Amino acid sequence: MKLLILGSSGLLGSTLVPFLTSCGHEVKTHGRSDDAQYQADLSDPNDLAGLLDTVDHEVIVNLVGLTDVELCETKPNQAYLVNVRTVENLAAWIKRQESPPHLVHISTDQVYDGPGKHAENHVTLTNYYAFSKYAAELVAASVPATILRTNFFGRSRCRMRMSLADWLFHSLSRGEPIQVFDDVLFSPLSMTTLSKMIELSIKQQPDGLFNLGTHEGMSKADFAFAFADQLKLPTRTMTRTTIAQATFLKTYRPRDMRMDCAKFETRLGIGLPLLGSEIEQVANEYREVA
Repeated sequence: MKLLILGSSGLLGSTLVPFLTSCGHEVKTHGRSDDAQYQADLSDPNDLAGLLDTVDHEVIVNLVGLTDVELCETKPNQAYLVNVRTVENLAAWIKRQESPPHLVHISTDQVYDGPGKHAENHVTLTNYYAFSKYAAELVAASVPATILRTNFFGRSRCRMRMSLADWLFHSLSRGEPIQVFDDVLFSPLSMTTLSKMIELSIKQQPDGLFNLGTHEGMSKADFAFAFADQLKLPTRTMTRTTIAQATFLKTYRPRDMRMDCAKFETRLGIGLPLLGSEIEQVANEYREVA
């Protein structure tokens, strides 16, 4: 299929683009770096229209997002321009088309808080990042779209971004002291598996909002120790703590973002993996480059 990937040079895009290309799709890329084929300002409706009018595509995958929680909180207008205005402009362009492309829009699990697992209608917005991403979902839902709430981890292929797994791997390998949160729970997918699920969504094009993560999520502390165990990394410098004790975080973060993904599994006819197996898969990615 003919695909246009918006925000292709980010952390997820750097894994997703080569995967979609390997699947035989014709992939065109947009991003801020010179690695992308197009660098339009998507918050400008004319720039966005110029890009979409030029590039032939059947499906648009939107990975664009300002994900720095502290920055979103201190500069809400910037968060709005990147996370919401971009989708407003995108939806307005799609609505003008006689044969509109399907939109696959990537959202976040940070719209959840409180005891999980959370179904899609259990939204609790606790910071401006979550608010802006939720607002973008509402806009995306006004056009033919698959909206995926997710969280992901894995070995970064992006020159500009280090992933959570990279941080753990490098910190523990060097014996650097780090703290990991016992009271923050999540259910992320590996970027490899997430790329496969996005490709499946591109082919099936289900309309609606879906949670997309693993079964049996865990705390970020348990995740870190499980990852270290897989790679036999020393853990003597890694200590458990709570997010309430993390004085370096100024903005509230959700405590429990674990998701119920039954809707996605049922609609697309697949089974999602356990988080433990995803950790093992990502550990193998580090072994391959060691």
